[in-house]
Amino acid sequence: MGDKVRSNVYLNKEDKEKAKSIFGKYGLSLSDAINIFLAQSVYSNGLPFKIEIPTKETEQAMREAEKGINMEKTTFDEIKIDAKRRISDC
Repeated sequence: MGDKVRSNVYLNKEDKEKAKSIFGKYGLSLSDAINIFLAQSVYSNGLPFKIEIPTKETEQAMREAEKGINMEKTTFDEIKIDAKRRISDC
């Protein structure tokens, strides 16, 4: 591991707290997670994940999902059965 340096970044307060909670579930601090992100960026010589811009249709579906519109209840078992059926149809 190389030398450590201190760096200041400006973060959205709400996103920071949510991210800290998520990373904590993995036993990681915010600093650990940022270091992993930076290491993976260097390793991949770019962003370590794909960035996608949602289509208008996807954005609409996301807004509806947040409001509970056009939602149907399903179980995980039903999703697995449907996925297996779709795979076998290919």
